[in-house]
Amino acid sequence: MNPVFLNIGGFTIAWYGVLITLGIVAGVWVGTRLARQRGLNVDLFNDMILWMIVWGLVGARLVFVATSWHQFENIPFPRILLDIVNLRSGGISIHGGLIGGILTIIYFARKYRFDFYRYADLAVPGVAFGVIGGRIGNIMNGTDTVGRVTGWPIGFRWPDSARAFHEGMCVPNANPDLNLAQYCQTIGGQVVMTAPVHFTQMYGVIIGIILSVAAYFWLRSRKSGWAFWQFWLWYSILRAGWEETFRLNPLLPKAYLDQGLNASGIGLFTETHLISIPLIIVSVYMLVRLRHRPDDRAADTGQFVTPDGASARVPASA
Repeated sequence: MNPVFLNIGGFTIAWYGVLITLGIVAGVWVGTRLARQRGLNVDLFNDMILWMIVWGLVGARLVFVATSWHQFENIPFPRILLDIVNLRSGGISIHGGLIGGILTIIYFARKYRFDFYRYADLAVPGVAFGVIGGRIGNIMNGTDTVGRVTGWPIGFRWPDSARAFHEGMCVPNANPDLNLAQYCQTIGGQVVMTAPVHFTQMYGVIIGIILSVAAYFWLRSRKSGWAFWQFWLWYSILRAGWEETFRLNPLLPKAYLDQGLNASGIGLFTETHLISIPLIIVSVYMLVRLRHRPDDRAADTGQFVTPDGASARVPASA
């Protein structure tokens, strides 16, 4: 478990960036195939994806910095500016990335006058693949998205060789609820965090796999937007209900905390818990609306249905 994928003359390439990139490439490939099958404008889709990546990364980093300002507030100027834009060591918010990507689709939809949902659906597999790549990257980084200390049998004891994890976790933290240094000791001349924790990074990988498989079935729906809102619903449920519940994040408000060597390792409520509640409500509402809307894709084809019921493809200039 080493954050560095490649080191060339002192310039390092992180596993995190490599894995996120692979997820994006896989998502673009799937989305392009679907766009072609459905008769959509492939060139337009690829242009839109490029800008979704750019603004998704901007949104992901801005939201991370805003919600994790305690990690930056004591860094002197101008170094703080470099740390804010440095993505190579990780530190992005999936929700921020999704917001940046969605705003990009909205912009393109208004500029080129196409149905937002028909193209937004195509991005769902790529986002799911990105979740998988990002969480595997978090495992390699060691210090990202760490779980709470737990006495449950599912607790994961990080191997002593995962130096990035141990060195990051053994730095004393002013917040006692987030402090893992109390479980550190020196073994064989190296500092080691000995307590088992929830392997929340792997929980995230599994969530990404679940969403990737589910997307295959959601995209078979004859209603545009079905895959888009199903993704938001189930990502919010799985992230908040499973991964976030066991993650070592600040509690806002501190409604429940049970962590330690003889505890469950549960904390309620984090920012993500609170954000997920309205997302779940909105997603359920939109899915109910979609269920009552007439089908807009012909059965067993990627073609869309016009208001008069005839099957038609979107023109290449759309």
